[in-house]
Amino acid sequence: MVRTWGPAWLVMIADVDAASVITAAENGALYGTGLLWLLVVLTAPLFVIQEVAGRVGAVTGKGLGQLIRENFSPRIAAVAALPMVGADIMIYTLEYAGIAIGLQIFGVPPFVSVPCAFGLNILLVYRRKYAQIEKPLLAISFVLALSYGISAYYAARSGIRFDSFLFSASPTFLFLIAANVGSTIVPFMLFYQASASAEKGITSKNLWAMRLETAVGAIISESILIAVEIAAVGVGSGPGKLAPPQALAGALSVVSGDLSPYLFGVGLISAGFVALIVVSLGSAWGVTSAMGWGKKNLFRVYLLESIPALVISLLPFNLVGLSLSLLAIQVVVLIAPAVLLGLIASKKGLMGTHSLKGPNKLLYWILLLAVVSTGVVSLLSQAI
Repeated sequence: MVRTWGPAWLVMIADVDAASVITAAENGALYGTGLLWLLVVLTAPLFVIQEVAGRVGAVTGKGLGQLIRENFSPRIAAVAALPMVGADIMIYTLEYAGIAIGLQIFGVPPFVSVPCAFGLNILLVYRRKYAQIEKPLLAISFVLALSYGISAYYAARSGIRFDSFLFSASPTFLFLIAANVGSTIVPFMLFYQASASAEKGITSKNLWAMRLETAVGAIISESILIAVEIAAVGVGSGPGKLAPPQALAGALSVVSGDLSPYLFGVGLISAGFVALIVVSLGSAWGVTSAMGWGKKNLFRVYLLESIPALVISLLPFNLVGLSLSLLAIQVVVLIAPAVLLGLIASKKGLMGTHSLKGPNKLLYWILLLAVVSTGVVSLLSQAI
């Protein structure tokens, strides 16, 4: 159990990144506890889809990109890789935006903070010193999660109104629906868990441990976001207007007083870096294997993805709005790799007795369809 622990947990922690924290905080700031039901429901597709990714990597001993190339064709692998490159650029942009928001609270402007974050991440990726920074960043992120949990507890005790279910056809509400769905399962997560499970040596004999780890990670990651939403109740200006980072930081005032904005900022910075490290381990890996380029081109692919993200995050956008918009678009980018993952997992000749079949197969496709259709309909409603 201890030996195999890692891939599923890391990908779930990376999923609780700066953009996801901002999205959950906006839920509470705009609609109180009215969107808690959505976060609870999203735990199911998060576990089911990621479990299939881990299962494919463990049973075959190969990454998802390589499997797409071998079981379909180089052309289909290339088609799958192209939107993933775009998705990775979006992810890097989200994390740089989150880091910029966090450092803005400390008075550091984005044109200073983002290049510095870019330089540090390049240094980490090039020298492969992930372990040296991963543990302290995870520790800081856990401190943020604990603070939000305590703040949520006191907010609940203070008599806030819990709305069991809230739904609205307003553009802002539907936009947040798409952002929440997009923050739950991101394309790089499929490639990372499959590749990391294979690399770590997880096999069909210890699939139970991988499933348990995936379940624990899914529950904890969504629980953190639920705590963030509860803690952020009342810090915004109500439905229809996104709350600025300074207002979201006020959600921690219960436990940290005047230090709340700075604790919020440290959390966003650390969450952004954790995600950057994990994404850099998986995304370039997935692209190179799908395209058949070999590991020697990993760093070149990483630069190809990172430099556009650096430029985009420096443009004069509303950083909160940018984070939510890019998350919403992730739903569309998820379609190709998730569909191909399901098809690969259903191949009995490849997966043997661990192939996707029966009720498990039906559940996978139903949940994937629900995630994609919800996100797409929410996005289309914005264009109408």
